[in-house]
Amino acid sequence: MSFFARFAQNRGALVGLVILLAIVLMAILAPLLYPDSPWRMVQRPFLPPLELEGFPLGTDTMGRDVAAGLMHGAWVSLLIGLVSTAVALLIGVPLGAVAGYYGGLIDDALMRFTEFFQTIPNFALAIVLVAIMQPSVVSIVLAIAIVSWPPVARLVRAEFMSLRHREYVEAARLVGQTHRTIILRQILPNTLSPIIVLASLMVATAILLESALSFLGLGDPNVMSWGYMIGAARTVIRQAWWLSFFPGVAILLTVLALNLVGEGLDDALNPKLARERS
Repeated sequence: MSFFARFAQNRGALVGLVILLAIVLMAILAPLLYPDSPWRMVQRPFLPPLELEGFPLGTDTMGRDVAAGLMHGAWVSLLIGLVSTAVALLIGVPLGAVAGYYGGLIDDALMRFTEFFQTIPNFALAIVLVAIMQPSVVSIVLAIAIVSWPPVARLVRAEFMSLRHREYVEAARLVGQTHRTIILRQILPNTLSPIIVLASLMVATAILLESALSFLGLGDPNVMSWGYMIGAARTVIRQAWWLSFFPGVAILLTVLALNLVGEGLDDALNPKLARERS
């Protein structure tokens, strides 16, 4: 059975994939449907949803179109989630691979370095880093990546430790392959399945972290994001419920979709574990 057939057996994963594709399409179409800046004031403030044609989700406290902010915010959230996850993988995978392959003092030193970052709460460290570097998309991406890489390193280390003494690895050593070649061509390809599953969940966590930072006023002031929309609406939640409701639902659906897709990837890439769970 192919990968796609195994993935399709998980109905929740298919639902998550459809939701995720809809959100990606929303981000792609945002500049076409709303070419003007989402910060632009277009109507009177606190316009309820569906009250006037052209403003399906109403307006916010400054008279800005909520639908425009929602669609442009999708691009920001997805971009930060994907890029920060990629940076975290670039940090965690090499460290975990080196620690798991060589072991000994190298492993001890790298794991103590990893544990140092794990002793500090992720959200608190992210707040400190963004505050030090000044709020911007780049600083948010770096902060999320820095707090996200330790689990990657630990996962890769565990996979390498379980694979480094397999027959095909010993055979590669006997034929004279270098350590670098063994790591990159023999062991790393066999660790991609759990890394891919973890990465899908990390994107969801990164989106939540970015939203929380923006909610606290530590988002990039030059870009519209879902977290900023919720944070700006928290003082008027009783007067204008839709200002926090719609971006909140968008975050909920995105994180739910990524978790469902991650579960589907886990089932598709690890069919034996999927059968044991069922």
